[in-house]
Amino acid sequence: MQSTTAICPSLFNATTAQDGILSRIRLPAGLISASQCQLISEIVNQFGSNQFGNGEVQITNRANLQIRTSAALSENTLLDLQDYGLASSCPDTDGLRNIMASPAAGIDSQALVNTVPLVKQWNFYLLNHPELAILSNKFSVCFDGGESINVSDRPNDICFKAVCRLSEVEALTEVMFSLHLGSQALGILIPYSQVIAILAALTEVYRDYTEQKTEQKLEQDSKNLRSRPPRLRELLNDWGIDKYLDLVAEKLNSRSPSIPLKKGEEEISTPPFTREAGGEQYLESQIERPSPLAPLPKGERGTRDYQHLGIHPQKQSGLAYIGIVVPLGRLTASQLRGLAELAKQYGGGALRLTPWQNILLTDIAIADLAKVTELIANLGLSISPTHPYAAIAACSGITGCKAAHTDTQTDAKAIASHLEKCMQLDEPINFHFSGCDKSCAQHHASDIAIVGQDSRTYKIYVGDGEIHFGRELYAECTANELPQLMERLINVYQTQRQPNQNFREFVNQSDLPELNRKLRQGVISHA
Repeated sequence: MQSTTAICPSLFNATTAQDGILSRIRLPAGLISASQCQLISEIVNQFGSNQFGNGEVQITNRANLQIRTSAALSENTLLDLQDYGLASSCPDTDGLRNIMASPAAGIDSQALVNTVPLVKQWNFYLLNHPELAILSNKFSVCFDGGESINVSDRPNDICFKAVCRLSEVEALTEVMFSLHLGSQALGILIPYSQVIAILAALTEVYRDYTEQKTEQKLEQDSKNLRSRPPRLRELLNDWGIDKYLDLVAEKLNSRSPSIPLKKGEEEISTPPFTREAGGEQYLESQIERPSPLAPLPKGERGTRDYQHLGIHPQKQSGLAYIGIVVPLGRLTASQLRGLAELAKQYGGGALRLTPWQNILLTDIAIADLAKVTELIANLGLSISPTHPYAAIAACSGITGCKAAHTDTQTDAKAIASHLEKCMQLDEPINFHFSGCDKSCAQHHASDIAIVGQDSRTYKIYVGDGEIHFGRELYAECTANELPQLMERLINVYQTQRQPNQNFREFVNQSDLPELNRKLRQGVISHA
């Protein structure tokens, strides 16, 4: 039977919230087959209710799935999830399968390399190493193949970013992976063939550190049997990067002396990774290329995260993928089942979830695009990047999280429904609803941040500011005021902006007290 005491939920250890028992299904790189979708739909229909779950699934900002049920999942249900590859065969390591890659991996013509095989290899490694169960369930790894849909800016502990290594005369030689710890590039290049071996060594040293810290805590407090495992960033703060890499090198050298690391001034002919020196350079593949099938609105900074929506050509000739808007990342069981059927009938038999809480339907023949788009609309879903739901992110809110002060899901829906009825957006505008200051729904800056307060009101921030959320536009606003206030704010922007000026640029250059006055009075003067 499923446990329900987790802080960071998995399938085998869920967490209890006001709106039901929350289970998280980890999907490496967001890949999910049609048959897996069918099983999840059946589970949601069996265990959900009108009060708990509403027959819905929710995509997370790490491209995983969450379900809410009225009762803990049975042992037979957990076995089914394991049989279908939705849960780890080793329950203790199920929560470690936090593996990110671009949702366009393997189909993006801009990519330098297909990272899906690396995702599968690392998932297999975790399944077969139960000793890693002591690590923090927040431990996360990212493989970036240089796709135009880039996820390497998401928070991850370890990231491998594909780069083109150049000679002194800038002649292209080979694709390597640049190693990043957190947000820091280390100047280390790794061949594709050595990525998993080096990742394993990095993880093993992290496990050694975790074991040491756990033993120290138990010695200090024998009653503290459930202390939180240290994060990888704590290792880096404690030991420093150089010590960490030295210990990783020792692991690799003892395991495979034929490919030792480059240590100090030693000359090694084929090291598995080397620090870049002055003789070589590398270029990271970060060039944004809008799709010729779905031109993006102007204002790249405001649209980059939503360029996957709509219709786009794949690198495979004659095929395209469709980016589908999922309102607040929530799908009904019937919608999930319907998309799975489309994937089976018209596509490659699988869906790809994105960290922007949307879905890609891939491998669609160009001749079938009009028909498939119509069938998506029949499911009640849109593919437009300017749909109000396209750029709204909201945490679970007061019904799903003890830290939240407001009902973010309900209030975000009210804004999207109001905007859909009363106006047409001409570019995506990113709304970030957060029920408290933790900013769980979206880690990067937004165009508009709406943050819950103790009084169950909201603070509103816009653009860039000294704090993560931006510049404060309103210190207090009730949920009932939000829809019309957002309508007035967007109308002011769309009528008074300069040519080619996106929303963030507009609010960054605005006098906020004056903008506040206009919004309070509902005054909109046309330029």
